[in-house]
Parts: sequence; C-alpha cells; structure tokens
Amino acid sequence: MDTIIKIKVIIGSTRPNRFSEKPAHWIYEESQKREGVVAELLDLRDYAMPFFDQPMPPSMSGGKYANDVVQAWAGKIKDGDAFIIVTPEYNHGYPAVLKNALDSIFQEWNKKPVGFVSYGSAAGARSVEQLRQVVIELQMIPIRNAIHIPSDVYRIVMNEKLPVAPELFKSLREPVDRVQLFLNELIWLSSALKTMRNM
Repeated sequence: MDTIIKIKVIIGSTRPNRFSEKPAHWIYEESQKREGVVAELLDLRDYAMPFFDQPMPPSMSGGKYANDVVQAWAGKIKDGDAFIIVTPEYNHGYPAVLKNALDSIFQEWNKKPVGFVSYGSAAGARSVEQLRQVVIELQMIPIRNAIHIPSDVYRIVMNEKLPVAPELFKSLREPVDRVQLFLNELIWLSSALKTMRNM
C-alpha cells in the first residue's frame, strides 16, 4: 500500500501583488520537511475556470467535466490526499475565485482532510469559519487547528520577495508550535482516511 501523503497547497487568491503566495510557499516548504509527505503548490491563476455554469451539479457528473481547465483541476485534486487552503479574508468572507474552485468539482474532494492558513481582518478567522461549512458539504474533513497569520507577521512579510525566510514566521511557533500541531493533525488524518479509501 502507498503510504506517501500528497498534500496540495492551494493559493486562494489571484489578485495582483497578492500576499497569499508568501505563506503558501512557506507552508509548502514546511510540509515538504515532513517524512512521508510530498507537497505541491496549486495556484488558481493557473486554472482560469469559468464561474460555474453547468446544467448538472458536479456531484452528479461522475468526475467528467465539460470544461478542459475544470477537468485539469479535477485531476490535480483527485491526486491529493490532503489540502491546505491559503485564504485571505474579504469583507468577513473568502474570495469568490476560491469558492468557484471548490464548487466546480465534487467527488475529487470527498473523504479527504483540509486545513487552513489565513490572513487579513481578524487574521482571516471569519473566512475560515465559513470555509469549514463549505468543505463539510463537499464531504471533506476540516481539521481543528488552523494557522491565522497575525498582523505583525503580515506587515513584516508583505514586502518580502519569494522565497520568504522561514524565520519571519517564527512567532507562529511561540509559545506553542502551532505549525507542528497543524501539520501533525493534517498528516495523521490524511493517513487514516487514505487507508480507509483504499480498503
């Protein structure tokens, strides 16, 4: 049985000069350090999907999608065992482009865990709370721990070039290592669910 855990890190914003790619690259690198994990960055800029316009809901599509970009996106998501969604908070919510990426497919998300890295107003906590409701409807399992980037880290990192030095995120490990708690939970649940999916 394949025991490698494939984590897909989704950059949930497509804005010019976005902040999201910086924590996305950082959490991608942190994931890659874990034994038995292969991580991949998925940038929504690379998947210019139309806003959902199909007559049949994705839950009834059988994994076949009319749009080639949506089909390519579905292939990447199907290949994943777990997901980390990096999201800003816009007006107490998350970006429309991210909602569309979630809504455009269905069974590829099922029975897989997801964790959130957020930033913005209230450190993105409200966008994460809304996303938890959405992913449950997609038959995903959101983990309890999330990484909410505080405003001081945001201000330090926002003007940095990629790759951002990991020590700029060190406050997320003090006094409790929230990064370790987050990845431990995500990887443990990924392994358990992958075993069950393969039975």
